[in-house]
Amino acid sequence: MSATVVETMKAPTAPAPGRDEFADLYDQYVGDFDLPSTEWLTRLRLERPRRNTRCLGESTRLMKRATDVVVAATMLILLAPVMLLVAIAVRMTSRGPVIFKQTRVGLNLRSKKRDRRLQSVDVEILGVEDRRDPNRDRRRDQGYGKPFTLYKFRTMKIDAEKHGAQFAVKGDPRVTCIGRFLRKTRLDELPQLWNVLRGEMTLVGPRPERPEFIETLSAEIPNYLNRLGLKPGLTGLAQVINGYDNNIESFKRKVNLDLLYLQNCCFRNDLKILFRTIRVVLTGSGAL
Repeated sequence: MSATVVETMKAPTAPAPGRDEFADLYDQYVGDFDLPSTEWLTRLRLERPRRNTRCLGESTRLMKRATDVVVAATMLILLAPVMLLVAIAVRMTSRGPVIFKQTRVGLNLRSKKRDRRLQSVDVEILGVEDRRDPNRDRRRDQGYGKPFTLYKFRTMKIDAEKHGAQFAVKGDPRVTCIGRFLRKTRLDELPQLWNVLRGEMTLVGPRPERPEFIETLSAEIPNYLNRLGLKPGLTGLAQVINGYDNNIESFKRKVNLDLLYLQNCCFRNDLKILFRTIRVVLTGSGAL
């Protein structure tokens, strides 16, 4: 039986026999959570729910990449004077590097593998030495998505994480005076256009998360890792609606919105999200 993407947020129904596993995951998780209004988002009718970017049509993937390259390159050229002024302001108002580099988690296209131990024979019967390390189970090693280096203008003091990684909060004392303005206007994220041009990010997609937080978030939030099926974005549905995330409830909403975007990813929706991003930048909403 084929599955279609839900048109409205309905209560989950019992899965039909033979229904795709991800369809149940999507319907139940998104349907169970009260999301902000996304009536403006064009809903697609799919034969089967999407698991990751490989499920997008070839034309959608090509259009998305072409738009990334053209827009990122154009903005880097046009906004070069603005970025120069920002760099000077960061340098003059606080100690430390102008550009802040941080490891983030990107696209994850790996699928779950079957337990090979279920197919193995008894090594004792064959009289062969078992070379596996009993203290290490590689199936427990979780690499999550592909790591990459994200670039931003520095908005915090150089010793901001001397006590370890932590989320930003409203009125965060670690943020510099110019950093507060850069965060509100999103000017600190302009260097990420280089990540987009390199293909590590896309213009529209899920927010890239730090590896330090993913293990905890994936343990506390059902299906969190499924949002890694799309390349991380400079902006996205969750970013323009949910704003900055710093608690479990907001992260749960983000997962829902990321899954919703995955099922309705198309050029038309990307344009709608980009235009709404302009409004977010001009109003400074959702910033910390």
